[in-house]
Amino acid sequence: SLAQLEQVLHDTWALGGNVLIPAFAVGRTQELLFYLGQMYQQGRLDGWQIFLDSPMAINVTKVYDRWLHTMDCDDVKSLCEKDRSFLQDFLPRLLISESPDDSMAINRVKSGALIIAGSGMCTGGRIRHHIKHRIWDQHTALVFVGFQARGTLGRLLVDGLKRLKLFGDEYMVRARIERIDGFSAHAGKAALVVW
Repeated sequence: SLAQLEQVLHDTWALGGNVLIPAFAVGRTQELLFYLGQMYQQGRLDGWQIFLDSPMAINVTKVYDRWLHTMDCDDVKSLCEKDRSFLQDFLPRLLISESPDDSMAINRVKSGALIIAGSGMCTGGRIRHHIKHRIWDQHTALVFVGFQARGTLGRLLVDGLKRLKLFGDEYMVRARIERIDGFSAHAGKAALVVW
């Protein structure tokens, strides 16, 4: 899944596009930031500006950052080795968009923006505004990193929706829709039954 994400980012960077990632605020967002930080540390992140545009995800990420020193470093050695701050040192290209004005300002970035915003299935949150501003652009990649329940906007897009109505306006879906399943944080039905 990390290789898929890296390929999507590399391809979209080459096109001069932007990437939207709908993600849940607790767990999934921090997992994505960890992998993006690893890519940055290894020099494999191109020039992406990463926007975290979810007040809840920002707060949760700050909690992770505050208590990082207590984590089991066997799994997160790249963070613990140098007593780093997750937000400041590990992924310095991360920009925090706390206010609605900060969020709206992202729309002025023409290329090179990697936007992580909630909700993970596009049922609400700031991601819907970013979709509105970029879904019609063929240089945009909309990357789903988790399960999309039936009836959600995320599922409709994954299933090939061609026209989209958001905030009273209709848009053609020209963005590339990508699905990366390896980031799922919990067992599916079959795994739960086995358990």
